[in-house]
Amino acid sequence: VQLQASGGGLVQPGGSLRLSCAAPEDIFKTYTMGWYRQPPGKEREMVAITTSRYYTHYVDSVKGRFTISRDNAKSSVYLQMNSLKVEDTAVYYCKAEGLLEYWGQGTQVTVSS
Repeated sequence: VQLQASGGGLVQPGGSLRLSCAAPEDIFKTYTMGWYRQPPGKEREMVAITTSRYYTHYVDSVKGRFTISRDNAKSSVYLQMNSLKVEDTAVYYCKAEGLLEYWGQGTQVTVSS
């Protein structure tokens, strides 16, 4: 199973980016979808998740700045990132979690002036 993540890039502090991740329909409709990130030299951490019933949860450091959403028609999950900070720099990964776990390839987000 392949998750297709995209949308990373270089942005200045205070800027915005939107990450996208597409999953197979049979996975997407029942699995919890999430975004994780791994900053340079650090452990991977959960950023935000959304369940099939649209419950959402965020790590404290992104609350009020990031928004996770899912589009069932497109079998896609998004992460809108606003007011980006230097410390948001990381490789961001999409994950589908249910009976099994599936990871997408990472997409680099660099926040720098």
